[in-house]
Amino acid sequence: MSGDTDGPVFVCGAERSGTSLMYALLSSHSRLSMVRRSNMWRWFYGKFGDLGDAGNMDRVITALSQYKRLAPLEPDWDRVRREFTLGPPTYGALFELVHRHHAERLGRARWGDKSLHSEYFANAIFDEFPDARVIHMVRDPRDRYASIANRYDHESKGIPSATGRWMASVKTSDENLRRYPGRYLVVRFEDLLENPEAVTSQVCAFIGESFESEMMEMAGAPEHTSGNSSFGDLAPKSISTAPMGRYRTALRPTEISFIQMAAGREMRRLGYTLDPVDLRGSTRWRFAAVTVPRDMCRLNAWSIRQRREQTRERPPAARLEAG
Repeated sequence: MSGDTDGPVFVCGAERSGTSLMYALLSSHSRLSMVRRSNMWRWFYGKFGDLGDAGNMDRVITALSQYKRLAPLEPDWDRVRREFTLGPPTYGALFELVHRHHAERLGRARWGDKSLHSEYFANAIFDEFPDARVIHMVRDPRDRYASIANRYDHESKGIPSATGRWMASVKTSDENLRRYPGRYLVVRFEDLLENPEAVTSQVCAFIGESFESEMMEMAGAPEHTSGNSSFGDLAPKSISTAPMGRYRTALRPTEISFIQMAAGREMRRLGYTLDPVDLRGSTRWRFAAVTVPRDMCRLNAWSIRQRREQTRERPPAARLEAG
């Protein structure tokens, strides 16, 4: 049974924040066709000019047809091109055709997309789809960084950018919640782990769908085979609280201290408790005299670059293979 909207569903948030778990749950709903990591808003939205111009339309459709992340959706680009000329020449209309055709093949009534950082395109999304619903995943930044470091073998120099990305995503979620009440929802990864069925039921109510117990089996996401942990020690399709607090053994005390110092205010507001960290002797001195000034400069530099990137058009051809 559907609710007061049949609009698209978007799952967003920073990397390693639980977006894949939310995707696996929603893609297992009988009415939803969820696609992961299409990244169309991030790499293609607005990058080809006015799509009312036939040349621009040809260029964007050609670029999309070469973007390998869309290949699993098996788009019929001739059909997309034909139907696009019958409606409004907007990027949202073009993206919707790709998603809607895929949903039709699956026999699903609604489509959705799980792509990282779509929160930065909320204004455009709601302009194109006023009845859309956006679910923004947030995770403890300490555990998030521990997951990143474990998955990608990052060194500690990645902490400033990882912390900055978390803070920017949280700030954007606050702005979107104020602008779009009732259409934008923030879900803590930890709440989903501790009460998966209850939180999933709340998400279903938010998007206007009835909760289905089959969602908890995550059969609609066969590629989601590693549980909900990047550490690889959970049973496939499982939802466990084991990823919570992993940072305490995965990160060094100085790494925990820096994240808490830089993002502490936002962490407390979101209900994350700051740990007491005892730095002594030369470690304490080096942290205060070297690590903090250096990494705060890196964090600020990352933030400046991010703001510039959000306002600067990127050539999409360089991003066709991007994730």
